[in-house]
Amino acid sequence: MSENFHKKLTPKKDDLPIINKLILAYKKWQEFLIHFPKTSRFSLGSKIDLLFIEIIELIYLAVTMNPTSKIPYLVKANTKLDLLKFFLQIAWRIKALDDKKYISLSADFDELGRMLGGWIRQLKEKLPPKTEE
Repeated sequence: MSENFHKKLTPKKDDLPIINKLILAYKKWQEFLIHFPKTSRFSLGSKIDLLFIEIIELIYLAVTMNPTSKIPYLVKANTKLDLLKFFLQIAWRIKALDDKKYISLSADFDELGRMLGGWIRQLKEKLPPKTEE
């Protein structure tokens, strides 16, 4: 029964590399969050976690939509990814994250950004050209 439940909730294209990469990066983040200093865990750590969840949500929604409806969700996910990178850098600067963890997550975010940007470009190329009136 639980197999059917999970199959119904999972988008048809759940094997997309961007979804898999996002899940792996979030899993890594969860392992790092445990070691965040208590003074930052429930403020900056929570903000980073919330942004991560919002990006996952936006990409999940985009996967399930028709191509023309995807772009606004992906653009918003890309903006939130930029914010996530910014807050991650703050966490690193205040020493809530060590160099190794920061570099590891930054590499994941850079790859996610390239994947997201490529997906947005691909969708925009498929749109019919705008006509000027």
